[in-house]
Order: sequence, then C-alpha cells, then structure tokens
Amino acid sequence: MTSAPRFEDFPAVTSPPTRNAPLTLTPRDRHYRTRLRAAAAERPNFAGHYVLTTWGCGTECLYGAAVNLRTGRVTFLPFATCCVGEAPNGDERMVAFRQDSTLLVLLGMRDERGGDIGSHYYRMQGDRLVHLRSTPFPTRR
Repeated sequence: MTSAPRFEDFPAVTSPPTRNAPLTLTPRDRHYRTRLRAAAAERPNFAGHYVLTTWGCGTECLYGAAVNLRTGRVTFLPFATCCVGEAPNGDERMVAFRQDSTLLVLLGMRDERGGDIGSHYYRMQGDRLVHLRSTPFPTRR
C-alpha cells in the first residue's frame, strides 16, 4: 500500500506578495463576496500565496475557496465535505493545509454522496486544485 501524500512532499514557494492584489469576482464568486473579501485582506495561509477560507453549508457540511493574493482570483474547493466523524485517526478537521505546502487534504464525504467517505488529496497547481487520489476510510464492523 502506498503511503498517504505528505505536506513535505509538496513544498510551496513561500514568498507572499508585498501587497495583496484586488479581488477579482466572477458572477458565481459574488454569492460569497463577504467571505472572499475578508480572505483577500489576510496574509497567506496556504500554498505560499493563497488564503484558504471555509464556511458551513449545513449541519456537518463545509465548503470553501482559496484566494490567490498575487492575482485576486478565486479557486473554489472541488466539493462540499461532510460527515468526518468516521475518520479512522479520530481527526475531526474536514480540511487540512499549510502555508508552506501546495497539498490540500479534504476529509469526509464528497457532496454528501453515500459511500464516498475518505481522505481526498489535492494539489494547488496554477489556480487549479488537481486531484491526486482518494483513500476510503476503512469500514467499521
């Protein structure tokens, strides 16, 4: 079995911009403008020069986006995640990321589709989140 991707395996260039670029909002982005504007004013917390922000979208549901502080562009998470209570390691976070890494880990069920619960690994690459792999949580007996 291949080990899970590690943050150290996906280093990010950690040279934040001296000034954050103005936020560029598309019609879809405008639905979340308050949260995105707040994120665009912060210091980077993900992949070198991004701010990753999340918000609830239901009782156990989480959604979010990354704001590129160099360009002002928004990249949404590929899906909403929920139901992380099944994580085998007891981790209750649904999203794991670091400022010095391009790796993003989403834990839980994708878009509340039954049977799709696990660890989902993505890499930020040029304002796109590229799927690396998904590992299902072990079934409980």
